[in-house]
Order: sequence, then structure tokens, then C-alpha cells
Amino acid sequence: MSMKGRGSKYQKRVSFSEDEDEQCWKEENGGVDAHHLKSVSTVSDSSGYNRYNMKSSDTFPHRRMTLPREKGRRQAIRGPAFMFNARGSSLTAEEERFLDAAEYGNIPVVRKMLEESPTLNVNCVDYMGQNGLQLAVGNEHLEVTELLLRRDNLARVGDALLLAISKGYVRIVEALLGHPSFAGGERLTRSPCELQDDDFYSYDEDGTRFSPDITPIILAAHCQKYEVVHMLLMKGARIERPHDYFCKCADCTEKQRKDSFSHSRSRINAYRGLASPAYLSLSSEDPVLTALELSNELVKLANIEKEFKNDYRKLSMQCKDFVVGVLDLCRDTEEVEAILNGDISTELEEGRHHRSLLSRVKLAIKYEVKKFVAHPNCQQQLLKIWYENLSGLREQTTAVKCLVVLVVALGLPLLAVGYWFAPCSRLGKILRSPFMKFVAHAASFIIFLCLLVFNASDRFEGITTLPNVTVTDYPLQIFRVKTTQFTWTEILIMIWVAGMMWSECKELWTEGPREYVMQLWNVLDFGMLSIFIAAFTARFFAFLQAMKAQKYVDEKIHAPDLSLVTLPPDIKYFTYARDKWLPSDPQLISEGLYAIAVVLSFSRIAYILPANESFGPLQISLGRTVKDIFKFMVLFIMVFLAFMIGMFILYSYYLGAKVNPAFTTVEESFKTLFWSIFGLSEVSSVVLKYDHKFIENIGYVLFGIYNVTMVVVLLNMLIAMINSSYQEIEDDADVEWKFARSKLWLSYFDNGKTLPPPFSIIPSPKSFYLCIKRLINLLRCRRHRLKKDVELGMDNSKSMLNLFTQSSLRMLDSHSFNSILNQPTRYQQIMKRLIKRYVLKAQVDKENDEVNEGELKEIKQDISSLRYELLEEKSQATEELSLLIQQLSDKLNPRPVHPHRANEG
Repeated sequence: MSMKGRGSKYQKRVSFSEDEDEQCWKEENGGVDAHHLKSVSTVSDSSGYNRYNMKSSDTFPHRRMTLPREKGRRQAIRGPAFMFNARGSSLTAEEERFLDAAEYGNIPVVRKMLEESPTLNVNCVDYMGQNGLQLAVGNEHLEVTELLLRRDNLARVGDALLLAISKGYVRIVEALLGHPSFAGGERLTRSPCELQDDDFYSYDEDGTRFSPDITPIILAAHCQKYEVVHMLLMKGARIERPHDYFCKCADCTEKQRKDSFSHSRSRINAYRGLASPAYLSLSSEDPVLTALELSNELVKLANIEKEFKNDYRKLSMQCKDFVVGVLDLCRDTEEVEAILNGDISTELEEGRHHRSLLSRVKLAIKYEVKKFVAHPNCQQQLLKIWYENLSGLREQTTAVKCLVVLVVALGLPLLAVGYWFAPCSRLGKILRSPFMKFVAHAASFIIFLCLLVFNASDRFEGITTLPNVTVTDYPLQIFRVKTTQFTWTEILIMIWVAGMMWSECKELWTEGPREYVMQLWNVLDFGMLSIFIAAFTARFFAFLQAMKAQKYVDEKIHAPDLSLVTLPPDIKYFTYARDKWLPSDPQLISEGLYAIAVVLSFSRIAYILPANESFGPLQISLGRTVKDIFKFMVLFIMVFLAFMIGMFILYSYYLGAKVNPAFTTVEESFKTLFWSIFGLSEVSSVVLKYDHKFIENIGYVLFGIYNVTMVVVLLNMLIAMINSSYQEIEDDADVEWKFARSKLWLSYFDNGKTLPPPFSIIPSPKSFYLCIKRLINLLRCRRHRLKKDVELGMDNSKSMLNLFTQSSLRMLDSHSFNSILNQPTRYQQIMKRLIKRYVLKAQVDKENDEVNEGELKEIKQDISSLRYELLEEKSQATEELSLLIQQLSDKLNPRPVHPHRANEG
């Protein structure tokens, strides 16, 4: 860029009136004479560092602020630069030249001014408030930056560091970090708002270029500068995790009281740094676990801080994408297992099976990191575990798999007996396979549903006994004894229910109440089984009452027929037909609860549908639709209640005076409006027998508005919501289905639950063995704890002698033992390898995505610096050449001696 170009860019020169404007120039530029500047025309005329290169003697260098002719209009027409700099803060000519040289990388001029000008203020700023260091850093002049960093009184080093980080100038960042101000590392962890006592940051009433809560490492993490983040981490910089949103400590309370918006923004900036892939990769020993936990924390914050909901959700998605990116870089099974299981060295030493771990997968399912779970690398490993101990079954056709399911269903009792007596045999290993456990549980549940159907099969053709008829086996039998007796199918159903309830109780004990309730299928199962138990309990209570009445008849009545005697009312009630039973009769309640439980039982089939690729997405869409319906019900109930109460108030006075009883009671209002949604209510529901046209017209209007609101608006809105949810599932059907299938698979990966209900009720010999083993371990732990308490109560020296023998002390002092302690685990080695790949891939992607504009700018800056160096060398060469010519001329043409001087000599 030429000097002319720079002058036109910053508007450094304009023409002025010779008298008035020259005086103004002199006032605003520290008394510098403009005529002196006009006389300078080349770089060499101003000792090698003149800033101005004038075209003619009629032009003056432009001032930092334009000055109009009429002083009365001075404020009205000032240039835009006035808002950045007050009039009294103008620079001297020396400072102008210094800033210009620093900005354009004029290394010789900067070096000469720093060495030869004792009055130079290196901390002077231009109209934008930038000093020479900031200008040099902003234009990537490394040599100028290094020259300026040698000055002791240099200010705004922190601003320069932030600027270099934001632009990605790694070498300049490295040079700045070598400054003595960063020797302790304390300044790297503190933000500009925390360092207002010195001039490290230009934190004033105008603020800095960056947010005052931004620290260097937070900015580097925001900009995804891996090298810079690594350098700052090596210097001891860390991003402090924000306190809990509801934290009431003194610091948080003060920040919230002083400026709640700044406090929220500082939290977001900190979380942006924490969620940065650069910071996650380089700062954590277990980046996958850190990213998963951070993503869940950000989702919670999105639900708390609604005003920043989108920001937190984007950061959460960024953490999830990071985990998926690391998993995508795995190249063998060992690396995939390391990602999915985490560090399992301790668990394997305890004897736990690797299949029961999968801690990262379980965490990803809990936090709904669907892309991680549905990733091919993860799915392949899960599929391998799913068909464990069943070599060859995975490659079989669907017909063969269906045949296996049928065989397992038919031979389930025999398989259960074989597993009881030989759990460690080949048969036991096969039954412990997740696939076989799934097949066994599914077959058991299908048998349970068949029992429910078979229990009602005797009523498929209808019942010959009418509700007002009683049928008994013998004359003295109480009718209710016959109706409340349990059939063998009902006894089998109760056994199945008891087995399923036992399994649910064990799962509740294992997972804990909180985790158990978080899974809706567990809530559905527990509710279904509770309703079954309540139904059978009511039925059993009715049976006991009937048997009590039968006992009374057997003991007190000696007549040949009950119709010939008068029974007490409480006994006679049990001889009545169904049409005379009380609404609160236990048997009626039992039948109602049983019907609800049967419906829930068949809906439980949806739990196993995700195992199939065709039905899985449909089941997921159905679940999402149910959620939409519950959301819609809030608005629906509000509108429904409004019209129901209004129509009831309007027609409650006309009971018996209407064509039909609609709206005359609350119950009739509910039924009329509800069935009106489906077009089953008549228009005559609002017609009166009396000539009250006003009331009737109001009824027509309200009923019409209700139908338009409900049918035309709300129902179509519900259809649109359902369609939108279905489309979301359809657009990402593969990921949604694999995620749902993985949740189903994982429920069978854990140890236990080998035998399905009702066979799980009877404990196996293996269960007795494990129970005894746990009791022994519990006693050992208690004994060890008591021994430890005794040792802690002893003298410190004695306890040390008990804890460490002489050989162990020598081992601690040995170098080999220290090397063993410092040796990284296999998991840490794999994670280090994967993170290296991730960082390299991120850097390559960034280089490919960047436009060449940055490289061109860097080349241009280098050329500019080179030009100044060449000009300096040219000037020195010219001076040396002039000196040589002068010396040569003196030798070739010696001066003649004057006679008068010779005589004097």
C-alpha cells in the first residue's frame, strides 16, 4: 500500500486557508509548525521516519478532527471522529509518526524512535483509543511487537493479547505471553473488569474491544484456537465453571444486584468457553464424560434461563457434536469400547462383566445424545453384545429367528428349570444372552396376554344369564359365591402379575426411585400391575364377604330353599341379581379396574416394537403424538369448561322445558359438548319449548361458536401438531429408531433378569450363592471399617508403622514404583490418541474452510514491513555512498594551500 493510499484512507491531508487553518493545526498538534512539515517531501528529509509525503506546498496534513471555518457551527458539523476522541487529546507529530510506523510495520522507524527519542510516549493512542502495541498486533507485525515489548512501562498488554488471540496470530500470542506481566500467571485467569487498578487493560468508561468478563483463555476457546488454548493451559490458565444459577453466595448476590444482565452474559461467555471443542479436548482428562455432563447441564440452564434458551441449546448441541466427532475417529474395536465404557480398569478388577458397563452409552441415553447412540460405531458394538453367545444367529433369516422365538415360547418352563439347576452350563450362557432374555420376556408377556384373552373367551358368544337373573349350583348357595370365585385362568393371571411385580420391585431397588420414575415405561408397568392388584384385592374382598354370608346360611338356615326363609338384609344382599347391586360394590369396582388394567396390558406391547425397523418409527411417532395431545388438552379443557359452564348457566332453569335434557345439568352439558366434537350432538339441543327467543338465540350463537372453535380451529391445530411431530420423526427416522432400539437393548444388557415372570419368583441356587456372597462381603467391609477406626485412634507413628512396612517404604522410594504410578492407563492412552486425531482434523478442516483473504492480508503486511526495511537499507547505503564519494573526491582533488595562510604557517 502506497503512502498516498494510506493518506487517502485515513484522510490525513486536506487543503486549508493559509492563515486560519495553519494556526488551528499548530494548536491541535502540540505546537508543530505546519510550514516545517510542508518543507519535508521525502522520507530522508525527516531523518528516516517522517510520516507525511506532501504533493505540494499548498496542502497541509489533515488534523485528527476536522475544523470548520465558522466557530459558531463547530459542534454541528464536526466529523464523525469527534465522538471517539476529545479535542484536548490530540497527538504530537512525534506520536503520530510513531503510531503510523507501528501500524504499518515500519521496523527501522520504530526501532530508531524507541532508541533515540527519550520523550516518546509509547502508550499514546489514536482516535480509536489504540496504542502502538495494539496497532502492531492488529496488523500482525511480530518484529514491531517484540520491539515494543522490551519497554518497561508498556500499557495495555492484556488488550494486545486478546486482540492477537481473536485474530489467531499464534507467534504474536507466544511473544506476548513471554512478557514479564504474565510471569505469575495470575493475569491470565482474571478478566478486564477484575484488573481495573492498573493499565494492563484499557478498561474505562468506554470499555474494551471485548466483553469485560472475557479472559484470554475464554476468548481462545471461543475462537477455537487450539494452539493458543494449549499455550494458555500450559501457563496455568483455566476457565472457572460458573456457580449454580440459584447460588446465594456473596459474590453471586453482589453481581446479580449490581448488574443482572452482565452477570448472565458472563455466565454464557464462560459456558461458551467450557463447551468449546478446543477447551474440551485439551483441558479434560476424560473429554467424552465432561462433554456429556456439560451438555446436560446446559439443557437444564436452557429450561431455567428462558431468555437465553437458544444460546444454551446451541452450546449443548455443540458438546454433543464433539462427542460424536470423537467417536467417529475410532479405528478399531478397542477404541470404540474405550469410548462406550469409559475407564473400566477398576470395574474389571472387581469382577464386573464388561457387558454390564457401557457407562458412556447409558449416560448418552439418559441425556438423549441421540446421534452418539445411533452412530454406526456404537450400533455395531451394541449389536455384537446383543447376539452374545449366539454365534451365527445374527446372519440367519427372519424365518429362522421367528422359529427360535416360537421354540423358546413353547419350551419356556423347561428352559427355566434347566437354568435353575445349571446356571453356568452352556444352556445358562445362551439364556443369559441379551437376545434370548428379550425373547424369553417377550414370550412370557405374550402368554400373559393370551391368558387375558382366554379368561374372557367364555363370554365371546354372549352371556345367557341376564343381569336380573340369578343362577346357583344348589338351592342353599349364595349367588355371589358363584360369581366371585376365581377361575384357574385368573389364578394364572395373578401368578403372572405377582412375578411381574417382583421384577419391578427388584428394578426399583437396583436403579433407585428417581431413575426408575424417569422412565415412563416403568411408570406404566407399575401402574398397570397396581391396578391389577387392586382389582384382584377388591374381588377377593367381595369373595370373603360372600363366603361369610354363605357360612351364615350353612349354619343358621335349615330350609330346603333360600326363597322360603327371610334373611337379614346384609345377608340377603348377596343373593340379589346384578341389577340390584350397589354402585360401590367391590365386585363392580374390581371389574372396572380389571378392564382398565387389560387395556394398559395390551398397550404395553408398544414397548417391544422398537426392536423392529418397520414398527419402531411408528411407535416413536405414537409416543410423540401422545405428548402433543397432553399439551393440547390444556387449551382444550380451558375452552371446554368455559362453554360447558356458560351453557349450563343459560339452560339450568329450563329442566323439563326443552326438547331434550341437554345443558340442563352439568353432566348433560359435558356429554352434549363432548360428543358434539365428533358430530353426535343435535342442533335441537338448544331449542326451548317456551317462546324465549332471546335465550334460544344466545344458545344457538354459543353452540355455534363452540363448534367452530373446537372442530374448525382446535382440532385442526391438533392435527397440524401431530403432523409436525410425525414429520420430525420421519425426517430423522433412522436416528430416532436406533436410539429407541438401543434403550430397549440396554435394558437386557445388565446382569440378572435372565428368567422372565412368573419363573423369576422362585430364587435359583445362583441367587442364594450371590446373596450369601454379598452378606460375607458386607461383614468384611464392616470389620475392615472397625479395624480402620481403631487404627485411626492410635498414635500417628504407630499407625504409620502398621500401614507401611519397611519393604513398602523402600518401594515407595524406588524410581520404578514412581514410574508405575505415573504410567497412564490404557484408557488414557486411547483418549490421548483420539484427541490428537480430533485436533488435527479440526485444524485441517479449518484450513480448508478459511478463505485466502487472511493469507493475502498476511502477505501484504509482510511486504509492507519489507518495504520499510528496504527503504532503511537504501537510505543507509545512500549515505555510505555519499560519504565514499566525498572521501574519493577529497583524495582526487586536494584543496590548494592559500599563500597567506602558508606565510602565516
